[in-house]
Amino acid sequence: MSQNKNVISTSRVFQKIDKQLEFEKALAIHAQKYHKGDVKWRVFEIASGPDAGGYHIVEGPKSWESEDGRGDINVEHNNDWHKNVTIYLTDRQSSGYSVYIDSLSTVAVGDYSDKVQVTHIYPKLGSGYRVATMLKNLKAAWAAEGSTIAVYEVNGSGRPQFAIARRYKQGLKEKAEGFRKSFTDTYEKIHGEGSWGIYIDNIKEYYDDVWSELIFYRADLSSK
Repeated sequence: MSQNKNVISTSRVFQKIDKQLEFEKALAIHAQKYHKGDVKWRVFEIASGPDAGGYHIVEGPKSWESEDGRGDINVEHNNDWHKNVTIYLTDRQSSGYSVYIDSLSTVAVGDYSDKVQVTHIYPKLGSGYRVATMLKNLKAAWAAEGSTIAVYEVNGSGRPQFAIARRYKQGLKEKAEGFRKSFTDTYEKIHGEGSWGIYIDNIKEYYDDVWSELIFYRADLSSK
């Protein structure tokens, strides 16, 4: 059976305020010793938004088939995590699964960058297909302006959600005004005059909530 490696599992953890150095050391040792192949880790510090100060751990990409056999990896791995890492954590945490959606993305699942803006979109009940259609229209404009966007759909992990990962290949300077042409103009050049206004109206109609954050890759804490 062909295994499509488009699944990531994510965890968010928050260290005790006075144990950051100890936590980072223990996390780096753990990631680099136990997380290889399908279970490799990319660790990010959360730089803004409601979870700022925490750590965003991405495992994968992997297949659902490989996840069936993951378990706790092995006893040594499990013991190391619980005895040497979690002692520095608070009880605040979250975890979940997401699936990369190639048809909505402008960059390959494994084409990473060190700085990422993640926009979390929560469709209203029954509006997931409509929101996906809106994102497909956005993809055409993203591609036209050269933005590198990876779109994920949360799977079996709470409220329905799309996560839009804007991978800043050239750094945060891509956020500066004038770095690219007006996105509204680009969008309307593709979809027609007045189409951006229709998109904004559709946000009000089909989005339940939306928020964004910046996360920065920490190579020193990630798998090697």
